[in-house]
Amino acid sequence: MAVKIPEEKINELRQAVDIVDVVSDYVQIKKQGRNYIGLCPFHGENTPSFSVSPEKQIFHCFGCGVGGNVFTFLMDIDGITFRESVERIAEKGNIQIDIDTSEPVNYTKQIPNDHAKMIEAHELIAKFYHHLLLNTDEGTAALEYLLNRGFTRESISKFQIGYSLPEWDFSVKFLEKRGYSLELMKRAGLIGARDNDDSYFDRFRNRIMFPLQNSKGKIVGFSARAIEPDDQPKYLNTSETEVFNKSSLLYNFHAARSHIRKQSFAVLFEGFADVISADAAGIKNGLAVMGTSFTQKHAQELRRLIDAVTLCFDSDQAGAEAAYKAGNLLVDQGFTITVAILPNGLDPDDYIRKYGTEKFRTDVIGNGYTWMAYKLYYFRQGKNLQNEGEKLQYIEEVITEISKLTNPVERDLYIRQLAEEFSLSLDALTEQLKQLNKTHQNKTQTQQPIQNNPPVATKTAKKIYPANIAAERQLIARMLRDEAVAYRVIEMLGETSFYYDEHQAILTYLCGYYEEGNHPDPSNFLHFLPDKKLRMIVSEIEMLSIDTEFSEQELRDYVNHVLKYPKMLMIKEKQVEQKAAERKNDHETAIKIAMEIIEIRKSL
Repeated sequence: MAVKIPEEKINELRQAVDIVDVVSDYVQIKKQGRNYIGLCPFHGENTPSFSVSPEKQIFHCFGCGVGGNVFTFLMDIDGITFRESVERIAEKGNIQIDIDTSEPVNYTKQIPNDHAKMIEAHELIAKFYHHLLLNTDEGTAALEYLLNRGFTRESISKFQIGYSLPEWDFSVKFLEKRGYSLELMKRAGLIGARDNDDSYFDRFRNRIMFPLQNSKGKIVGFSARAIEPDDQPKYLNTSETEVFNKSSLLYNFHAARSHIRKQSFAVLFEGFADVISADAAGIKNGLAVMGTSFTQKHAQELRRLIDAVTLCFDSDQAGAEAAYKAGNLLVDQGFTITVAILPNGLDPDDYIRKYGTEKFRTDVIGNGYTWMAYKLYYFRQGKNLQNEGEKLQYIEEVITEISKLTNPVERDLYIRQLAEEFSLSLDALTEQLKQLNKTHQNKTQTQQPIQNNPPVATKTAKKIYPANIAAERQLIARMLRDEAVAYRVIEMLGETSFYYDEHQAILTYLCGYYEEGNHPDPSNFLHFLPDKKLRMIVSEIEMLSIDTEFSEQELRDYVNHVLKYPKMLMIKEKQVEQKAAERKNDHETAIKIAMEIIEIRKSL
């Protein structure tokens, strides 16, 4: 049986940990007025509509409507149970809680059962692969291979690196014995099926296994490196599945997220081996894409956290191309880009082993090019600048890029550099730049690029509510802040209920909340509410700007709006009945209904 966590402990945790600190681990939020705002982590958006109130310890998104307190935030964003969210907050606040940790925790409670089983199987077999690598004779050769390549035992343990046996059906038997459906495991990408006899086989054999985690830290796939030179391909990755999408997954994102937030930038590498080497060198904010180009989904995932990225790709032509493409995409999404340049022929892992961790941190990561400087470097690649044609092509490409710069000082700096390097007339270059600017302005008159500015809350279109619904919301807002007002409103309403069913449900729960001896506390009441939709409504109402002081007359006006509405509906119904009687030439009934309408109007 689940252990109930005392309300006193819940309240202690809520008061000890600021919701702003918790949300900041997932979202880049900036203070604006009394609240903090940022891009919503629960839906894609370019204009910030996500608001966090440190005063009320709640959050709400005016775009998708999601809202709640610190516990529901963690439950929603990481798909965890309430108990797990309590454990996380307790750990963050360094508060001891007495929960039976022997009770199994359902880490995948809020996702479809098949997906939960897929993730569970990945987590289980990853532990087994890791055990095989570190603790068995069969894994000795793979372990020696990794150690010889510069991997440390600490890194192997931290990144849960493992080894898969060479047998064709070991994983099949391992998973089947533990009750997993083999057809489901095939869908999960862990095993394959033969066409001729419908039997199953292991997809990963005699390979070093690198687990791939989703943004919630759950293993959803593997990248398997061949040990034998004849085994192809060199890297065999999990295919796209229902739980693994490589176009949105960033390697090490979950582990690096807090470091990225603290340092206000991420380092993007080409491969996960570079991330692991960089981590051992003290670069904890490193990420990598998984066998695919950097995508807009990757950028959107990052933009919720930070607006600055350092690219550190291989020094070969393919690495330069990948850095250029990724950089352009990131700039279009509003990021500030720095590019770390490695000596020719070296990747980050090679550089660290050759020159050491300190030089990598200071001379490579800490000494990157600005995005414009990198483009000058990129356009030089493969060109012979002694050749007049190639030199003119380079100058044309550079002027075109300079014309796109919005900062006049930066534009002047690079145009002067170009003039000095090639002994060109500054006036001639400036004139050509003006011509390009005119062309560029004409093209962009109807296109507004994303500006590299911190999130600023724009005035989102306010929902227009009917007078009675708006009055109900205003009354609830005041009742949430003052217990006496709540009971006063209930007394004034008498037998009349709120017209909107969800508002009436909130009122009922609020009465129960106060009757249990609780004091006005938005975050605590959100925890008290059992229904997610009601929590969303309450969090939105709590974000309303209302005067802390209001008169009895204001309260009466709102209550009157609520009391009048049922009578207004009754008048409309009577008017329909009256017209029906008139069409039937039943004048006596029509007159009677007209008198009833007059009486109702008098009571308004």
